[in-house]
Amino acid sequence: MTSALLSAQDVRRRLGRGEDRFEVTVEHLALSRGDRIAMVGPSGCGKSTLLALLSLALRPDTASAFYLADIDVRDLWQRRRLDALGAVRARAVGFVPQTGGLLPFLTLRANIALPLDLLHRPEPARVEHLAVLLDITGALDRLPADVSVGQRQRAAVARAVVHRPTILLADEPTASVHPAQAEATIRLLVAAAEEAGAALLIATHDSALAAARSLATVPVRTVQRGAGSVFAWPC
Repeated sequence: MTSALLSAQDVRRRLGRGEDRFEVTVEHLALSRGDRIAMVGPSGCGKSTLLALLSLALRPDTASAFYLADIDVRDLWQRRRLDALGAVRARAVGFVPQTGGLLPFLTLRANIALPLDLLHRPEPARVEHLAVLLDITGALDRLPADVSVGQRQRAAVARAVVHRPTILLADEPTASVHPAQAEATIRLLVAAAEEAGAALLIATHDSALAAARSLATVPVRTVQRGAGSVFAWPC
């Protein structure tokens, strides 16, 4: 049991084999409401894998402890309760991938309003509110291919927070936008997290940009002569 929104201890995942083997580790984590964190490090250091572990999308090889609020994630993985894990992830975790990840055959509005299940559909007023907050009202009824990269990215942010998740994760959210839009994208993520009451964790290589938006910058440390990386919060 834990009072943190997301907590973990010694969560590990191995990638590759032999000389190409690489291991990523969440040494310890206690992510609480109001936390605004930037996980910083160069490409290839394991940031995306770490986010996949924390979003419950990737199974750890080992874990000493792994909780989302009072839900024992380690136990669900060990018992292969993929249905329960999927339900927990859908309700508690909002995720913004690098490329937005919108369904190309649905409008922005339909992408944002995708239901968790038959009983949990976003209210139209909630979708409209987020569209105003993220400045995409005029693009809601267009397909992703018919809007700008920045508008697609903002729609992905709206989709991630529309269900008011407790954890908001974003993987290199400024990688596919023009440098002039990068600061605005981070600002919008912070605003969206505050509006949803969520903790925010961003993976980025741009530590200066994260610091400029008052995010706590936490490096991914390289260990084992480059054969692994470690992330920990609080440091």
